[in-house]
Amino acid sequence: MSTMEQLVSAKRAWSALQSASGNVRNDALREMANALRAHTEDILSANHLDMEAARGHISEVMLDRLHLNASRVEGMAQGIEQVAQLPDPLGRVLREERRPNALRIERVSVPLGLVAIIYESRPNVTADAAALCIKSGNACMLRGGKEAFRSANAIVRALREGLQRAGLPEELVQLAQDSSRQSATDLMTAVGLVDLLIPRGGAGLIRACTQNAKVPCIQTGTGICHIYVDASADLDMALNIIENAKTSRPSVCNAEEVCLVHRVIAPTFLPMLRERLTSAQARQGRHEVELRVDERAARYIDGTPAGAEDFDTEFLDYILAVGIVDDVDAAIRHIAAHSTGHSEAIIAQDEAAQARFIAQVDSAAVYINASTRFTDGGEFGLGCEMGISTQKLHARGPMGLEELTSYKYVIHGSGQIR
Repeated sequence: MSTMEQLVSAKRAWSALQSASGNVRNDALREMANALRAHTEDILSANHLDMEAARGHISEVMLDRLHLNASRVEGMAQGIEQVAQLPDPLGRVLREERRPNALRIERVSVPLGLVAIIYESRPNVTADAAALCIKSGNACMLRGGKEAFRSANAIVRALREGLQRAGLPEELVQLAQDSSRQSATDLMTAVGLVDLLIPRGGAGLIRACTQNAKVPCIQTGTGICHIYVDASADLDMALNIIENAKTSRPSVCNAEEVCLVHRVIAPTFLPMLRERLTSAQARQGRHEVELRVDERAARYIDGTPAGAEDFDTEFLDYILAVGIVDDVDAAIRHIAAHSTGHSEAIIAQDEAAQARFIAQVDSAAVYINASTRFTDGGEFGLGCEMGISTQKLHARGPMGLEELTSYKYVIHGSGQIR
């Protein structure tokens, strides 16, 4: 079946979901989770083939994104069950007004229709996206990367089995069988079928979608995330936060890519930072972080001289660009010039510096004394997420159920005419 035929099939199946109650949708999610567990071995076998094919062609950190084990499959199942437990996003009266002519006007939350997601090498996105779409009353069209195709296909087979058990059409969740560029183009140009396109991946994928899509498209994902260490910072806290933000999972979009340090504390803090991210990592058998330092930072620590592009790169690896700034205002200017609008943090005890940073940093998530790694639907209490929107319309930050709905006006009358 071609991608366009799959889109038509998914949109046709959506009518069954439009009339499904919240209980029916939640039952379907629970059946989908159970089906994932029942097919764990099939999913892991498919993932093993994907891993073998990808090894040597993608980096180790990207292989980690691709890898599945029984624990990760169970995590996907639990994520779906958590979505089932969330409040129903549909049918909510968002606003109500009674007019002088006795008309009662309600703004009511409704599904979007058919949501298409183009993503790369993370198989868990397959389950997360499908769960959020079903809960929010949307049909789902998935287009994964070639390197994860077998894994995604096995996951979708299980999810569709769960839908059938719940009495819903399996066509509500589709995985594009064509992994060529044509299938991505089909999704970008399927006017009248695709109600929202969400690209989830690297800068190249997101740029291609936002530049070429003829359907509504959300800009997501690319994360050049900054942490600024102020002169007033608790230095031990700063080290703990930076280590977590850079090394806990460097291949994700909420990992830190740039560290900015106030000039006053640089002579003391930068050697501590280098020790924590290199020597201490090595002693614990962990991967050392390559520090790419600007000219000012190089006065205090050894590292790779930062190139022209290093402060504008989403490394997704054990690499951190390090620079010195004169004050919080200089940090804010640097972030404005280099950020992708994802997540930024200030480590500071000075409340005035905190307030200035919050007011002037224009990103989807701004942190005070915490790791950027929390920019995640689950950590924000939204359940699993569809992606992180770095634009301002119609969604910003982690995209959960609310961001997969729209609204319509329902007007109650008693014979009024104008």
